[in-house]
Amino acid sequence: MQIRPRRNRKSQGIRNMVEETRLSVKDFIFPMFLIDGINQKIEVASMPGIFRYSLDLMLEEIEACMKLGIMAFDIFPAYPDIKKDRFATESYNPETFYLRAIFKIKSTFPEAVVMTDVAMDPYSSDGHDGLVENGKILNDETLEILGKMSLAQAQAGADILGPSDMMDGRVGYIRSVLDQNGYTDVSIMSYTAKYASAFYGPFRDALDSAPKMGDKKTYQMDPANYSEALIEAGLDTTEGADFLMVKPALAYLDIIRLLKDNSNLPIAAYNVSGEYAMVKAAAQKGWIDGERAMLESLLSIKRAGANVILSYFAKEYASMVKK
Repeated sequence: MQIRPRRNRKSQGIRNMVEETRLSVKDFIFPMFLIDGINQKIEVASMPGIFRYSLDLMLEEIEACMKLGIMAFDIFPAYPDIKKDRFATESYNPETFYLRAIFKIKSTFPEAVVMTDVAMDPYSSDGHDGLVENGKILNDETLEILGKMSLAQAQAGADILGPSDMMDGRVGYIRSVLDQNGYTDVSIMSYTAKYASAFYGPFRDALDSAPKMGDKKTYQMDPANYSEALIEAGLDTTEGADFLMVKPALAYLDIIRLLKDNSNLPIAAYNVSGEYAMVKAAAQKGWIDGERAMLESLLSIKRAGANVILSYFAKEYASMVKK
């Protein structure tokens, strides 16, 4: 045999040289959960190692992450029911703890990249990403609310807005609101292909944001659909998105590759709560090597074509490579 591929596998040094996919701490955005109060750190039961933080402790956690090389953070707020209503009015209340936290994080760590979530569900008494009327999710009426929310987050200092609601036209509407108010430098990372997935359960536990009725299948994408992702990507690009996101990541690696091959925009992938929880649960049972499974999962997302990875493993990975 003249051709022996194993020659390029015979030592760690050679394997390192020919390695095709390389992860970097720079690839990651770390999703974090914010709660109101002081000195609060509450573990999410279905996400071992992930916590809901009050702002004072979140600032400490962000500083620790930055020392490991993580520079980007996606902040999600958890609101009590008393703050929720049909119209998500708390989302653009200038005194609300989420907006005050964005301002404080950016003023404390100006070099950090702060991403925010633009969707009604954390603030909605219905638990949906859109305005509900007679059991129907209203699209165009929701856009006005998302515009107010986006402007408030930009004013607070957000670097990247993440419209996660999957309403039609939301990227264009938000871009217009931002530009008309002088926030032309604020980026939009569109949740371009967000599927109606079973892997979101632990996240909804963390934010207590599950729908109070029905499901999200009229606005999130059907897991059976492939080409539809190209329609969404084309629309988001035309409307002014700066990044295109696929969510979840592991069950949709083909969609990551599809968008990578058909777009010049950076592709993000969200390694979601259920994907994280499965690895953690199996590792706790001793069924798999958790660290190796984490690394293999993250490599697969990068190999599929993701430029940016949102993952609850971000800090753990950064700690591992820092050793």
